[in-house]
Order: sequence, then C-alpha cells, then structure tokens
Amino acid sequence: MKIIIAQDYQELSERASQIVIGLLANKPDATLGLATGSTPVGLYQKLIEKYKKQVISFEKVKTFNLDEYCELAQEHPQSYYSYMHHQLFNHIDITEENINIPRGIGDELTLLCREYNEKLKAATIDLQVLGIGNNGHIGFNEPGTSFDQETFIVELTPETREANKRFFNSIDEVPRYAITMGIKNIIAANKILLLASGVAKAPAIKELIYGKINEKTPASILKKHPDVTVVLDREAASMIK
Repeated sequence: MKIIIAQDYQELSERASQIVIGLLANKPDATLGLATGSTPVGLYQKLIEKYKKQVISFEKVKTFNLDEYCELAQEHPQSYYSYMHHQLFNHIDITEENINIPRGIGDELTLLCREYNEKLKAATIDLQVLGIGNNGHIGFNEPGTSFDQETFIVELTPETREANKRFFNSIDEVPRYAITMGIKNIIAANKILLLASGVAKAPAIKELIYGKINEKTPASILKKHPDVTVVLDREAASMIK
C-alpha cells in the first residue's frame, strides 16, 4: 500500500488526477471505477481542466460507478446519476453508452443487482477510485459486510445516513437503502486509488493503516490488494506516523 500525504485538499486532488492521467496516457480505453461524495469532487475538477487543455480524452473510456441510492429517480438532484453528470460527465467527451451507474429504482431490485453484477464480472476495472466512510466503509459496504459480497442492496446505517444528511434538506429525505458494488467487486480492480480528506476521516485511516483485516472495517481488505495508493491530506493523515 502506497501512502501519499498532501499538504491540503487541492494538492490531494492534483496528485490523484495525475494518477488517472498517467493511466489514460498509457491506456486511452481504460475502464475506471468511480466514486461519489464530497472527496472526489476536486479530482473530477482537475480531470475536467486537463480535458479542456486537451491533455486527456475520455472518448474511449468506460466507467462503472460504485453505488446508487434506492428510492431516488435518476433525475433527482441527489441521485448519483445526477452527481456524476454534474460533477464530471457533462464536461468531458465521454459517450453515454460507456457510462455504467447502477439503477436503484424499479420493481425488481434483485434483478437490477444481478444485471449490474454481470456487467462488472464481464469487465476489467483498471483503476477503482474510492472514498472511505467514517466507519471504514467503502462503497456502501457497511461494517460487517462479507469480503465475498458482490453487488447487493444494503440498508444504510444511521451513521452513514447522518453523514449524508448535508446533501438533503433533512434526515427524513436521506434514502435508507442503496445498491452498491460488493467488496469482492471492488477488490477485483487492477489498481485502487483511495482518497480521504478532513480530520473526520483520520480514525478510519488510522484503522486502515494499523488495524487488522477484519469485516468490521470493510476498507481493511485493501491490505490484501497488490496495488493500492492512498492519497490523504494532512488532516486525514493526522493520526498516522
């Protein structure tokens, strides 16, 4: 596991973008696994800047998103479909058919899980971008999730819903369920890039670095992956030496 400690969020975003740019320079048709939330926003802004400067192109790139809320229509402003288009896809030359985001609304959620899982198993993700939850979750794989779990519907913990409340008008509006890649899907990626910013993430990062591999800390499975880069700002790194 390679650990990069940046001075601040801007440097974190720049360092992360250089890793993605390096991949696309060598493999213009790479498949990227993408994350949502506040942490990757700076990365996506940097990638948009590089695209506008014609440093990179996404014309041949394919993407798979980690997760999506259940109960929200795609056009809902807080759906991850809307997030990804607003934060990245609307500003680059990626083609819509190369974008894969799980659908979290429909009569047959079990079928939607199976369909997305089959897409993931048929693909090879070259680089998976991850954030980390305050409780150590990756994607929406909450503590206690089996490391062998594939795409599934998860009931979000009160802590995760509280952490995401800032994106909604109230806690009552935060969905209670989500569809997410399982841990098994995530660690199948060739390379993993985990980003963490802010002092609230420091305990989870400490547990990731120093703790044992344990399903109580889903991110701990990354210790078994052969190619993981963790990019932190000073605050997120404040509890590690």
